Amino acid sequence: MALDTAPFDAVMRHLEQELIGIRTGRANPGLVENVTVTAYGSPMPLVQLASITTPDPRTIVVQPWDKNVLKDIERGLQQTDLGLTPMNDGTVIRLSIPALTEERRKEYLKLLNTKLEQARVSIRKIREDLLRTMRDAKQEGTLSENDLFSRQKELQKIIDDYGEKIETHGTKKEQEILTV
Repeated sequence: MALDTAPFDAVMRHLEQELIGIRTGRANPGLVENVTVTAYGSPMPLVQLASITTPDPRTIVVQPWDKNVLKDIERGLQQTDLGLTPMNDGTVIRLSIPALTEERRKEYLKLLNTKLEQARVSIRKIREDLLRTMRDAKQEGTLSENDLFSRQKELQKIIDDYGEKIETHGTKKEQEILTV
């Protein structure tokens, strides 16, 4: 019986979403897709209210499907901690992405390392929970010593694989941040 990797996959999906939100000095729709906008009386992610495009490497254009929510979208974008000022021309909102300073790059690298460490901790927590479950099954007699050993070995291989994936994501994002 193979081990279920769904919890590990969930950690990776979460990490990928977190990394999309880290600015790299280049326009990326992922920076604003999940910004919460209060429209029609309830909070909604921006991606449900507008199309988000990047016509050039330094600009994000947000074009609402309903022009009546333009002000709501602008207000939602102003309330984010992205440090971007929305420019509303009456039909679309433009966000100019300034070049990152060396100081900001260092801040984003620290944030990146924090996110990567959170993912590693989550992976280790899942590993500990699975190991505890395996030991309990052995104590109850539903798992033999040999099965326990082979499952622990299989689990360690999975942990190593996901650790490599985290490092790969981190290295890729670090290169994006450091690219001028």
